[in-house]
Amino acid sequence: MGKRKYKIWLCALVLFCITLLTGCEVVSRVKYELTGSEETWESTAVEEGYASSVEEYYYDHLPEELHEAYREIYVHLMRYEDSGDFLSSVSVEDFWQTYYAVLADHPEIFWTDTSAQVEESALLGTVVSYHFDVTVAVEDRDAMREELEAAADACIAQIPADATDYEKIKFVYEYIIETTEYDAYSADSQNIQSVLLYHSSVCAGYSRAFQYILHRMGLFCSYVTGTIVDGGDHGWNLVRITEQEQSKETLAGVPAMAAEEAYYYVDVTWGDPVFAGNMDTYDTESTINYNYLCCTEYDLFKTHVPDDSIELPACTSDAYDYYKLNGYYYESFDWDTINQALLESVWASETRIMMKFGSEAAYEEAQTALFEENLLREAGQYLMQQNGVTSWNYRYHTDDNFCLITIYWS
Repeated sequence: MGKRKYKIWLCALVLFCITLLTGCEVVSRVKYELTGSEETWESTAVEEGYASSVEEYYYDHLPEELHEAYREIYVHLMRYEDSGDFLSSVSVEDFWQTYYAVLADHPEIFWTDTSAQVEESALLGTVVSYHFDVTVAVEDRDAMREELEAAADACIAQIPADATDYEKIKFVYEYIIETTEYDAYSADSQNIQSVLLYHSSVCAGYSRAFQYILHRMGLFCSYVTGTIVDGGDHGWNLVRITEQEQSKETLAGVPAMAAEEAYYYVDVTWGDPVFAGNMDTYDTESTINYNYLCCTEYDLFKTHVPDDSIELPACTSDAYDYYKLNGYYYESFDWDTINQALLESVWASETRIMMKFGSEAAYEEAQTALFEENLLREAGQYLMQQNGVTSWNYRYHTDDNFCLITIYWS
């Protein structure tokens, strides 16, 4: 009994000293630490109905000692507590890392800016209070939340019930591009309302809205930040597609199902050809660039450089390469194969033909054959015959990063 009294007296002394040296803001934090309660912010989130329903990639990759701070920030945000005492013991640097992680995992937190103010204890070197910068008033948040959920669900309702995960991802990719205008001066451009309600945004809005809709369908999607080669800051997404494959092993006579999963990058913003710096001036007939739908790190990292805010998985599978899936991919160059593809494109009255090659050598060989050695001649002659003319024009565009050639029939 005497030992317990000594402990209480010692704690009270520490509390008194900290109060004198650093101010009243510290009191609630110290009291929280001295209650002896085993309650955590994780259990608080569950008890108050704030348990996360999404896979939190950043949380999972934070140091374990920051998990409590992460959940505390998350609970404060979900309670609409825009300022107050901070009870977890973390440095200012750790607070910023954790705050960023919460926002990266939760695009549904749409009312905050990317900045905040914190107060640090001079004695302990830890954050004792916070103030989140917000863009939506507390009294307006619930109504806007309902609008955002309805907007996302309107998109989801258009997706067939039997769609695969890839088909869902592709649909949302196309939906956002077709309904959003890229505008550097868009309102609330760092948050999802810019895309889902105002239909005008920048890369952060595109990426967070994409993540938000996929989350509502139960799909994994994370937010990735970095820079563009010879450019500025940029944001895009990481997705995961899990495929079920039958195994030769059986359980009670029934073939087992083995799940194979792979990660892919998606850049919805660069899928929009009107995005500044990614404008395809030749492709006036197409509204969507599929290079950035479920692409590999090999393709993406030619122009994108992720920052070191989080460890990223390998994205090396090209199983969902748009050009492979749609018959526009050629591992090597073959004159007869490409000639046949050109003729079939003309016969089908297509406005363009796309050809992606599996190597730079094959890509360069195709360009030489097409534009210097008259591989286009037979297709052009048929096009003239088909249209009853004696001359024809074509336009073409080459993408060195993706070894892609696009020819537009006139």
